[in-house]
Order: sequence, then C-alpha cells, then structure tokens
Amino acid sequence: MTPISCDLLVVGAGIVGLAHAYQAAKRGLRVVVVERDAMCIGASIRNFGFVTVTGQKAGPSWARARRSRDIWAELAPLAGIEVLHQGLWLRAERPAAHAVLEAFMRTEMGEHCALLSPAEAAQRHPALQTDGLQSVLYSPHELRVESRSAIPLLTRWLAEHLGVQFRFGETVQSVQTPVVETSRAQYRAERVVVCTNAELHGLFAPQWTPHDIRLCQLQMLRVRPQPGFQLQGSVMGDLSLVRYEGYCELPEAAPLRAQLQREEAACLQHGIHLIVVQSADGTLVVGDSHHYGPVLPPFALEEVDQLILRQLRAALHLTQAEVTERWVGTYPSSATEPCVVLAPDAQTRLVTVTSGTGASTAFGLAEEVFAPW
Repeated sequence: MTPISCDLLVVGAGIVGLAHAYQAAKRGLRVVVVERDAMCIGASIRNFGFVTVTGQKAGPSWARARRSRDIWAELAPLAGIEVLHQGLWLRAERPAAHAVLEAFMRTEMGEHCALLSPAEAAQRHPALQTDGLQSVLYSPHELRVESRSAIPLLTRWLAEHLGVQFRFGETVQSVQTPVVETSRAQYRAERVVVCTNAELHGLFAPQWTPHDIRLCQLQMLRVRPQPGFQLQGSVMGDLSLVRYEGYCELPEAAPLRAQLQREEAACLQHGIHLIVVQSADGTLVVGDSHHYGPVLPPFALEEVDQLILRQLRAALHLTQAEVTERWVGTYPSSATEPCVVLAPDAQTRLVTVTSGTGASTAFGLAEEVFAPW
C-alpha cells in the first residue's frame, strides 16, 4: 500500500478539526481530514450554533471566543453560511441576578454591552417577557449560525477553496507520526492533530487520563412558536449566571446561587439553564441540561424537557410552543480546564474543548495551537 502524503492530517471533522484544517490550509499546507463517520453527526451539529463571547471565563477563554467570533464573521459569507441573528439578551429576574450583571458591567468583559431597564428591553426586543424583571443585559458580540448546515457548508468551502481533502467513513487506528494507519489507507503526514471530541478511550487514551475528563450529555428541543414570532438575538436567564464562568466566578454570584438552590433546585440538579435561539424557518432551538459521567444513557428525560420548556415560557411572549424535535448531545468536560492541548511528540497535537464551547472558541484555539508550531 502506497502511503498518501500530506503536510497535516487532522483526525475528526467536527468544528475543532475544521478549525485546525482552516488554519493549516490558510498557511499553505496540504491538509487531509479523516472522519470515522460518513458525515459529521456529533456535538458540532447538535448545539445552538451560538458563538458566545459574553459570559465566557475571564482571560484566555474570553479572548479566544472574541477571536473565534471574528473568524466566524469572516468565513460565514465566504462559505455561504447565514448569520441568523446577532447579540445576546440576558434577563435578570431576581435582584441577586441584577447584582451579578452590575458587577459584570464593571469588568472589561462588559465593554460595549448595555444594562437595560425592563422598559428599555421591552421596547428594543418585544418578544421578551419583561414583567417583573430587574434588568436585561444586552451584548452585541454574539453570532448565531445553524450548526446542521454550517458545518457541511464550511466543510465544502474548505475542500473547494482551500484544497482540504476529506476522507469520511474512515477510522484512524494508529498514529505514529509521520505514519497514520486507518481502516482504508496509510498516510505519511508531517504533522498530525487529533480532534476526536468525546472519544476518550481510543487514540491516545493514556494521555487523556490524567486530565480527569468526563462526558457531559445535554438535552435540547426544537420548538415552533406562533407565526410571526421573532427573536432579536439569543436569550438567556438567571440560571445562566451561575453556570457561565464569566458571571459565576464573580463574588456577587454566591447569593444568587443560594437563592436558586432554594427556588430552582430541580433545574440545578439537572444542570439546566435557558438558551433560546431562532432558526431561519422561525423555529426555536431551546435548551439545555447537563448530566455527567464516564458513560451516559442515550435516553432523554421528559422531566428535563418540561423544566426547560417552563423556563422558555417564562422568558418569552409565546402563545404557541410546539415541540417538533428532541435530541441529546455529548461532549468531553473538565471541571478545571476549558480546553486541553497535549503534545505527545514534536509533530503531534491532541486537542479537545472541554467546556462545551467548541463553536465559540475552536477557531481561536486553533490559531493558538499553530502560532508556536
């Protein structure tokens, strides 16, 4: 068997793998992406397509998200990917939530954001339920794409315009850079990047073990609202303030968490916080929940869906909320590290996002990987 030669071989065609393929191809490298499935069906298409900046962990993660947002904005029109809406609206129902937002606005991450009164928010975003709110944080930084179509469109653009070669339906069995063995071929690659997401017990399993990475499974829904319903941007709420590290690491978040533990214990137990985005057909993508473990059953809980839907109905002026789809997604999670980049040798990198922020941070992370390499 004659080896297929390339400058970089990427294992995995999810968003992290595509981001590394883009950075390499942009530098003029010959890139091959090998993906075990016939198409990308993992976490990269089972999410909100929500490129989130505001709320990311202060420091490198926040900077990484800002850079990724900029790259998405550059690539989307080139690849024919529609940016469906921009911005984030975060509703503060409780005085303790308002205190967190006030503290957030005093950080550098609050730059260009606005803390609106309920009346101001209602005027600017009529779909929001603002009765009884304390305030609404508006951030202009976020983008939203449709993941199910964006990932295939980005893949096609990388192939057609940057010459990236994709090999779908091919499982990588061994990486001994420069030699890579798959179920269908042998490759000789000058460099290899392994981006296998939640597959922690296959390639390089011993290297992942010390990082205490577990799996996180989430539940999501697609909901059809009444005709003519329109979001001005993505919507979140109080529960997000005790989950996203850009908020929950602020000292002011402790009283809010204590209150939510009394008032929303079931949601906290299931790791629920509300995110709502809108698709081009008018339907809403709604979620989500978080359950952790070494392996997770592929069964969605109706209790969890109902808790999510309760949060949805409280957040928006909906007269109709018909569930048309339900699904689960799985991603690797670390309690301490937003991403892990390992170098088992000089020409191999292992890369995974361990914070559920692949769509939001992968492009910036890939730049960091290639900068010193």
